[in-house]
Amino acid sequence: MTALTPLRETVLAGTTRGLAWRLQQLQRLAELLQAVEQPLLQALAADLGRPPLEAWIEWRGVRDELALTRRRLRAWMARRPLRTRLLQWPARAWLQPEPLGCVLILAPWNYPFLLSLDPLISALAAGNTVVLKPSEHAPAVAALLAEMLPRHLPANVVRVVTGDAATARQWLEEPFDHVFFTGGTAVGREVMAAAARQLTPVTLELGGRNPCLVLDDADLPVAARRIVWGRFLNAGQTCLAPDHVLVTPGLRRPLEEALVEAIAAAYGPDPQQSPDFGRLVSTAHHDRLLGLLQGAEVLCGGASDRASRYLAPTLVRCPDDHPLLQEEIFGPVLPVLPIAELEEGLQRIARQPQPLALYLFSRSATARAEVLRRTRSGSVVFNDVVLQAAAPTLPFGGVGPSGHGRCHGQAGFDTFSNLRTVLARPAGWDVPLRYPPYGSRLGLARRLP
Repeated sequence: MTALTPLRETVLAGTTRGLAWRLQQLQRLAELLQAVEQPLLQALAADLGRPPLEAWIEWRGVRDELALTRRRLRAWMARRPLRTRLLQWPARAWLQPEPLGCVLILAPWNYPFLLSLDPLISALAAGNTVVLKPSEHAPAVAALLAEMLPRHLPANVVRVVTGDAATARQWLEEPFDHVFFTGGTAVGREVMAAAARQLTPVTLELGGRNPCLVLDDADLPVAARRIVWGRFLNAGQTCLAPDHVLVTPGLRRPLEEALVEAIAAAYGPDPQQSPDFGRLVSTAHHDRLLGLLQGAEVLCGGASDRASRYLAPTLVRCPDDHPLLQEEIFGPVLPVLPIAELEEGLQRIARQPQPLALYLFSRSATARAEVLRRTRSGSVVFNDVVLQAAAPTLPFGGVGPSGHGRCHGQAGFDTFSNLRTVLARPAGWDVPLRYPPYGSRLGLARRLP
């Protein structure tokens, strides 16, 4: 008997295949969600200095995912008919979504509740049992999940494990049927390598250096407000945040001025005193960002306080070889870089690893078409940022080094399902043409559609 035996036996018994069982688990999650709303706001404030509204939005994201899943689950579980060829006639074929089995969810610290519960909803909706490991870097939320989930979901359906990276490595040695990981690229490689030893399929939701193009015909005030909101949300610790801005020369200074104004409008003259600006997750992360800032020209911000894990919303200029442009920043720092025109921006983006998201601010339909034709990314957003993650109906995920696999809505349900191919033919109807001896049937075979 292993640690997974009770969870695996629940699936093998067949009880998780029915709609009623799955809806029962989702109802239990709905009850948990109501019970946890106020404690969650406090936990997110403790872990990340999260303002109450931003914390509530994280809670709301789980509520929306859960509502969509409960409403659409019957349709997602239904057979999906497939066409057959004359060769199979008479026959019916379909895809039958079935549970994968017992799955492992490794959640990150930046949105520790949302990115634990969203994949959990999809996994349970697909009829699986789950081991969930919250991030140790968000200890208050991890403790809340470890306390509350066992109150609402049986131990043979969901098990919450807490601990550090060594704990995650230990669980990766178990023979799971799927691993769902959200986090950084370096750890993602470790997760994928460990899962490969068990031949376990993996979904990786990673990150990337998300470029944001601003062209001459952009609406500057609107662009600045939206970029500032997306970049400095959760103190910049958002995988979808615009990582750097690429702007045409004539617009560079006006955009920088608009960004400075938008920062002041959002967080006041001293963002450290603002109730609406969060904190970094750790002093180590604070020190890393200060190191990255060395040698950059700070246009605004730059103030920091290690004791409170504070780094001001910071706007910078830097050369192409600066460390800020060599890795995902994942903090409240935004480089503004000049490009001669859209063509240079597209070439620059093409030289980078494929990002999780790409943003374009422009009124031009031609520019939009070129961005779609010439780039690759997990998602593209025109004239806004980050909002693609707020709709549970929109599949979410990366491409290449920014991840693979999708979550949210039916995409998440399918991720945690085995889409089993079924072909059904009548037993009493048989055409002898396919059986040897073949004789001169080659010509007939060539004429078949």
